[in-house]
Amino acid sequence: MSFFNRFFKKDNSKKVNKPKQSKFLPPKKAVIEERFISKFVNNGGKFLYCETHSEIKYNFDQILNENGWLENDVLLLNKNVIKDYELQIKPSSNLNNSKCFITDCENLIASDGSILISSNQILEKKIDEFPNNFIVITDTTKLKNTLSEGLSEIKSRKEEIPSNITSIKNFNSAQTNVNFLSHGRTMKNLYLLMLEKGIN
Repeated sequence: MSFFNRFFKKDNSKKVNKPKQSKFLPPKKAVIEERFISKFVNNGGKFLYCETHSEIKYNFDQILNENGWLENDVLLLNKNVIKDYELQIKPSSNLNNSKCFITDCENLIASDGSILISSNQILEKKIDEFPNNFIVITDTTKLKNTLSEGLSEIKSRKEEIPSNITSIKNFNSAQTNVNFLSHGRTMKNLYLLMLEKGIN
């Protein structure tokens, strides 16, 4: 059984009978993390929740090992990712020979499970120029309810607004629902490692 199959395997040993909610009442609103995770996984993404930097490093290493990727197979453009998440890796900067791209992101959008990135992550390059495999490492402070909220947060920052803002949502070849930022993007095999840091 693979690493991710073990992680997502459901435990049916303990079943709890939950009280049925009246059909006349609106469904309970899930917290923002749960809504994002549900949409992201339904989009075909692979999700790992991490409580510590040690768990980030462990899960990152597991992803590399399971796919047979070496350090020089991993592409990194933003070196702050290694520093921020305490990774011990010497990745490549060669776009042509890489098998996997590791990056952080601008925001995570709960309404559709998409990931916002920009020139801070991919410079002025197109998503299609990158390897098919992405590992996005981020934290819960990046969670936003809607695309509009995510874009507004980027615009409100004190530093210069980044260019090349792009939405990554297509993690499944059968997916047809896209927005204006993701239209025409190719499918990516995407792993998301999210560190618990609280919510703004």
